Amino acid sequence: MPSDLFGFIWLMGRRHQALIAGLSLVLFAIGAAPLELQRRIVNEATQRASYGSLLFLVSLYLAVAVVEGAIKFTLNLYRSWVGERGTLWLRARVLHQAETPPSESMLEGVELSIVLAEAEPVGGFVGTSISEPLLQVGILVTVCSYLIYLQPLMMLAVAATFAPQIAFVPMMQAAINRRVEAKVAIMRDVSEGMVHAIEGGQGEDPQTSRIGAIFSANMGICRYKYAMNFLMNLMAQLGYVGIFVLGGYYVVTGKTEIGTVVAFVSGLAKIVDPWGAIVDWYRDLRVTQVKYRLIRDAAKFDGGGNHEIRNISAF
Repeated sequence: MPSDLFGFIWLMGRRHQALIAGLSLVLFAIGAAPLELQRRIVNEATQRASYGSLLFLVSLYLAVAVVEGAIKFTLNLYRSWVGERGTLWLRARVLHQAETPPSESMLEGVELSIVLAEAEPVGGFVGTSISEPLLQVGILVTVCSYLIYLQPLMMLAVAATFAPQIAFVPMMQAAINRRVEAKVAIMRDVSEGMVHAIEGGQGEDPQTSRIGAIFSANMGICRYKYAMNFLMNLMAQLGYVGIFVLGGYYVVTGKTEIGTVVAFVSGLAKIVDPWGAIVDWYRDLRVTQVKYRLIRDAAKFDGGGNHEIRNISAF
């Protein structure tokens, strides 16, 4: 088993990661097209252009939306398949290791916890590990470049609302990671305690305190997670305020068209979504790194079991 998370990701298939990355490149390459079409449709309508040209632009917008949706569907399905392969490999590898003498290398309760609960989020991350940041950063660069081309000062006002997130997101995520690590350790103790209870070796009192500790850890994670979401949403709303203030001024003074303001409103939504996805990916990356390390340390993987690896990789 590779020593770090990204080694495991590469083990699950470089070719699949390359194909997923290719789909991501195609998807973010057309990211600015709907914004430009929206701007032109609004300007055509407000400037009383021919109805035929307006219908052509609307049809083109619909075609782009269909193509974009089809690519997203293919990308999400492919990433899910790759992620499920990673989960399958982890579960099979843990079971194979537990069956290999000496079986005491992994406690029964820990094995149960890994196979049923811990393997799925780690394996699932494989599908999005490379393509998600590539796709979302690509969308951000494409949309921001287009908005800068339209109106640099309005884009500067929008960008200023996202700057504080660079500071508070990593700090809050570090606090979440500590609670995730504690939660995983407690859940393993619960699984081990359940095995011992079946064998008649442990009472119920320790388990009661453990599930209470899991509750406390989960609530700590929720507090930080939703506080982070609140601050990020607040920053996004400040971005809309900046667009309305500056955009309204430019429209009133005749320095820009109403279609530009509409494009910025839609563009901010296209910035907020990928930015939030990048933060979610970063959050998943840090948490998954913790979980992968705990799985590897608990299982004490050695160099054996190569036959099992080949069988699962060929799936």
